[in-house]
Amino acid sequence: MMRQQIQKTHVTTPATIDQRWWVVDAQGMTLGRLASKVAPILRGKHKPNFTPHLDGGDYVIIVNADKIHVTGKRMDQKLYYRHSGFPGGLKSMTLRELMDKFPTRALKFAIKGMLPKGPLGRKMLRKLKVYAGGEHPHRAQQPQVLEW
Repeated sequence: MMRQQIQKTHVTTPATIDQRWWVVDAQGMTLGRLASKVAPILRGKHKPNFTPHLDGGDYVIIVNADKIHVTGKRMDQKLYYRHSGFPGGLKSMTLRELMDKFPTRALKFAIKGMLPKGPLGRKMLRKLKVYAGGEHPHRAQQPQVLEW
């Protein structure tokens, strides 16, 4: 008589998730292309045990965010909007103005748009650390350099 083999299904739990720290140098990289490579790492899609409903991604530190590159006339044509909540409270600024005033926000907004919406996406976004200069205060986590 043949015995039937039962295959076990692996279920990822929060206790089995291993989170690492990565450093990315954004100098000279294109804004959208960098964002589309960082977002899957924050989600955990690069791991074999990816689970869509769990935060299994890694921490990402981006340095030199003020030296990103954009193509075409995007610096003067791309607009970022915010609203105060009051009538007539819609404000807009170009990418150039945003980069002059807040050099890290353009990259953060681009990556945020590629993450899931809701509580899970907000949790993933908290693992993103963006710095305008070449230094970061996360030496104790021993981040590895991430290159493409």
